[in-house]
Amino acid sequence: MLFNHIIYYIIKMTMYKKLAIIIVSIFLFSFNAFAGSDGELALLEKKQPKKIKDCFEKLNRVTFSFNQGLDKAIIKPIAIGYRNLPDPVQRGTGNAVKNLSNLITIPNNVLQGDVRSAIINTGRLVVNTTVGLLGTIDVANKMGFPKYEKEDYGQTLAKWGVGSGCYLVLPVLGPSTVRDTAGSFANIFGGDPWYNASVHGNNEFLSEGVFITSKALSGIDFRSNNIESFDNLEKNSIDFYASVKSLYLQDRENKIENQSRGNIEVIYKNEEDWEEIDSQ
Repeated sequence: MLFNHIIYYIIKMTMYKKLAIIIVSIFLFSFNAFAGSDGELALLEKKQPKKIKDCFEKLNRVTFSFNQGLDKAIIKPIAIGYRNLPDPVQRGTGNAVKNLSNLITIPNNVLQGDVRSAIINTGRLVVNTTVGLLGTIDVANKMGFPKYEKEDYGQTLAKWGVGSGCYLVLPVLGPSTVRDTAGSFANIFGGDPWYNASVHGNNEFLSEGVFITSKALSGIDFRSNNIESFDNLEKNSIDFYASVKSLYLQDRENKIENQSRGNIEVIYKNEEDWEEIDSQ
């Protein structure tokens, strides 16, 4: 994958390799903050998110424009190319990266006091990693495991009563809040077993390159699943910046409250879907 090689060689060439890995990791964490458990963009029903201050709106809008240019020039074209891969390859890749996300979800289940989900997701990880050929086949789903819901450290901080802070748009990293940004740093300071094993471990089969490739694939898989969603959101928005902000904050609030995915209008692939939503 061209995208993987670009990221990998940038990191290899820089004197600040560890810092580069941190930036890539947070970028891909933030990219997937939009994604539901199925890796698709989701919107809530006609519900307004809790009021969160946009303390740095002028700067955020400039950064947002920069990120849009980066997406259109690099990320989206790669995502479109990814779609040309055979369906089994795309499905297997999506399953594998979702399986790896259990490594962050499980400790957050525990930190939130949700022992039942921690046990279920541990079982899911074991089954899919072994029987499911390193997670490329979602055997747990076929066995009737409950629907998988991602958890992260930003959600855990919210459960602990930490306020969201101001809305932020980070260069390259995208939409966030002060709390979610702090939560994403936890992944690279001991909170992500996959990061620890790949970057800091001494396993001959794991390396920084393997970690970066897995995260890159996760981001590209998500972007590929949501090309139409973002295109339609932009086309039907008077203010695209405001629409993306609202979408991000709604989605994060929904995840924190663990609302049923049944209350969400999932991924819209054409204009008729959006018109139907507007008429509700």
